[in-house]
Amino acid sequence: MTTETPTDDGALAARSLAGDDAAFAEIMRRHRGAIYRLALGITGNPDAALDLTQDSFVAAYRNLARYDSARPFRPWLTTIALNRCRDWRRRQRVRRLLSFASDPQVAIDAAADDAPDAERQIAGRTEIAALSRHIAQLPARLREVLLLRTVEGLSQAETAEALGITIKAVETRLARARAALAERLGRV
Repeated sequence: MTTETPTDDGALAARSLAGDDAAFAEIMRRHRGAIYRLALGITGNPDAALDLTQDSFVAAYRNLARYDSARPFRPWLTTIALNRCRDWRRRQRVRRLLSFASDPQVAIDAAADDAPDAERQIAGRTEIAALSRHIAQLPARLREVLLLRTVEGLSQAETAEALGITIKAVETRLARARAALAERLGRV
């Protein structure tokens, strides 16, 4: 009986570039959960997170030839997903501004729906929802580091690479994000 060793992401990327669709399907299977959680953490919207996850993989597939197989795949893919999420947030801000300009009540109604629904009244779910809101309120540079390090479990080096910052900046931002969360949770 032979045991098949798992292929690393770089080899899967190379096979995918050579036309092996199953190789890219394996990449998607390995990373879709992490990319979805990242998008959900940034957007707070499950439907948008799903769309952004799909967009991220489409962009990764289209740009696979630009991937440097000597470097880890996940930070490269995470960078693509982060950029997609940032673009989404910018579009949301523009839409809110435009809707506010044409009908102020539309913007007020859209922003006012932060209350947990009936299913979230369970104590644990309410706490998770509150924590998610607090994370969503962090500045993007702090929120992204926090999500990548604590939720997705990327190393400091991988986080630094994905965000295009230094490892020291990751440490500093993570400490600031945790301090800001602790302060906000202390007020709750």
